[in-house]
Parts: sequence; structure tokens; C-alpha cells
Amino acid sequence: MAMKAAGGQEGSRREGAIAASVSAVAGGAERLEGEHKLVALDRIKPSSLNPRRDFNPDDLAELSDSIRSKGLVQPILVRPDPIAGGYFEIVAGERRWRACGQAGLHRIPCVVRDLTDKEVLEFAIIENVQRADLNSIEEAMGYRELIERFHYSQEQISEIIGKSRSHVANTLRLLRLPDSVQALVQMGRLTAGHARALIGRDDAVTLAERIIADDLNVRAVEALVQSGVDDGSKGRSAREKDADTKAFEKELTEALGLKVEIKRGSGESGNMIIKYGNFDQLEYIRMRLTGSYS
Repeated sequence: MAMKAAGGQEGSRREGAIAASVSAVAGGAERLEGEHKLVALDRIKPSSLNPRRDFNPDDLAELSDSIRSKGLVQPILVRPDPIAGGYFEIVAGERRWRACGQAGLHRIPCVVRDLTDKEVLEFAIIENVQRADLNSIEEAMGYRELIERFHYSQEQISEIIGKSRSHVANTLRLLRLPDSVQALVQMGRLTAGHARALIGRDDAVTLAERIIADDLNVRAVEALVQSGVDDGSKGRSAREKDADTKAFEKELTEALGLKVEIKRGSGESGNMIIKYGNFDQLEYIRMRLTGSYS
């Protein structure tokens, strides 16, 4: 999908710079642009734009012990609070800030940068995704915020975070689950793989409870769904395709010049059909798939 003028080369350069800056946060302060300073811990506050909501107490305690003995190795990234003068809002590093408080530190090293809300959300999502700190629901909510608030396309998000468009689309689909099932994913009682198998099912809550009670793995869940557990949808001639599937079909059709159809099964399974009209087109498909076409 081609990016619009506003998201062309200039947007790509900005997004690349943001991704590089987040990598710098993870790799050492010396490579991160901004004003380096010590800031009082009580002058720093979390950002409402951070998609991460859950902080494991055991992980915090372990990090706190490390900081108490070795200090804070890498600074946190903050911006001047847009409302309260003299205060700072965390852009990246809330977990480290919380651990510093537990370790009894009064001032911590920070890198201060003037950033827009849009850039703050980008930084927060990229850092957490790179560190695998977000659960799948938090990740999906972050993507949704970029789409609904800042009008990002899924293609733009995939470029920013360095993951495929299908990963972004599949993660966003988790938000179609009932709230109670989403909560189970956030608590770590269901994996994203479990949850994806339940999307679109009327009995998702019941199946989720059965998965936990019987300690089913993802393959067992997909087999269970495939076996025809009644979800109230029998009698439907076909599962309606969502916008992501249609966009995927269109993208492949345009790339190949041949009709491509996606038929979804249960969970993440399905079939992809490439239609050809003669043997020349079949040979063309073979050459494209084997990499011998030029």
C-alpha cells in the first residue's frame, strides 16, 4: 500500500528516526539526542499515552534490586509536561522509573526532548514492542490509538514497528473478542494464539473457560473449533470476509496480475487460491514461487 503524500519520504525519514532513537534508548544514552539531566523522581509522571498498563511486581522487584546495587544504567526518555510547568512526562522507561522509586532513588538520569503526542505514542509502542513488554491486547490498543487518533494506516504501523502488516492486522483483530476474553489475555491466562482461534465465535467466553479448565494448547483449541463446536453460526453459507482479508486479496492480485482468493478456516488457518486461465499463467506462477522469474 503506497503511503499518502503526508506519509511519503519525509514521513518515512521521521519514522526511521524515531525507531532509531528508541533503539538508542535500549542501547545506551550516548547515542540518543536530547538534553541529558538529572531530574527529581517526584517531578516525573507516567504518560496516559503509554499502552502498557501491567507491570509485574516480581520483575519490578528484581530490577529495583539491580538499580539499588548498580544504579540506573540507562536513562529514561521524558518530555516537558505540556500542562504542569517544571514537571516531566515519561516517554519511554516507565518500568525503570517505578523500579527507581522502589530502590529509594531521589533523582534519576533523563533525556529530555520536546515531542508531540503522536511522537510520544510512537516511542512508547516501539519501545515496548521491541522489548516484548506489551501483552497482545495492550499492543492492539496501541495500534488502534495510532489509527483512530493519528490516522495511521496498518502499513505505516508495520513500517514503524518493524513487523509485517499481517501481524498488525491479526493483533488488531483481538479487540473484537469479548471484554472478558481480552482480560484473560491481559492476565496471561490465554495466549494470543488461543484468543485468535476464538475470534468471531458466539461461544468465545465459554470456550475460553474450557481452554483454561482443561489446559488446552493452541493446536487442541484449533482442532476443537474445527471439529464443529456449535457457535450458533451453522447454516451460514460462508464466513464473511473482513476488510483486512479483502485488502490482502487485492494486494496479492495486483502483485501477481492474477485473481487471488483467501478462504479462512479456524484460528489462523485457511487456504489461498491463485486462479489461472492457461498453462502459460500456471508456468508464470511456478516461476514466481520458485524465484526463477525475472
